[in-house]
Amino acid sequence: MTNLLPGFIMTMVCFQAFSQQPVTTYPKITGYVGILHPVVTFADGDKPHYNFDGSYVVGMPTGINIWKSSALGFSMEFVPLIRAANGTSRMNNFLFHPGALFGLGKGYTLAARAAFETSGRYGFTPVLNKIVKKNKGSSLFVAVPVPVRFGNDLPSSLTVGFQFGIIF
Repeated sequence: MTNLLPGFIMTMVCFQAFSQQPVTTYPKITGYVGILHPVVTFADGDKPHYNFDGSYVVGMPTGINIWKSSALGFSMEFVPLIRAANGTSRMNNFLFHPGALFGLGKGYTLAARAAFETSGRYGFTPVLNKIVKKNKGSSLFVAVPVPVRFGNDLPSSLTVGFQFGIIF
């Protein structure tokens, strides 16, 4: 009996160590919500326009990610944008943002998104995303979106933004 005890203890220790590492199965579906702050916009021939310079724009990206593997996924994002100026605010744009996700490792993801806005603008948005805190049922992230827009008789533009949120 005493000869079996060390083997039993080792088996239990090994079982316990291996059973605590979750195995991710694919496809994997996650959702997220965040806050988006455009920081600066550059347009053809114009000087840079900064958020808070006469108005403030904020967005609330909400989306669903479908991961095929840890390296590749699809995302569908919806972003209502609110503009505040002169003591009033209103939703002035809605963005449909489908795209591909590329897992880069170490908590980094690159999203390559198409962009279709109710304002009549369209384009694409690369987004670099980083998980900054991983919890049991959710993760906190920060991201840098770089929207490039065309159309609606306006000059082409490039914006740099800051986004943060929670993935669940």
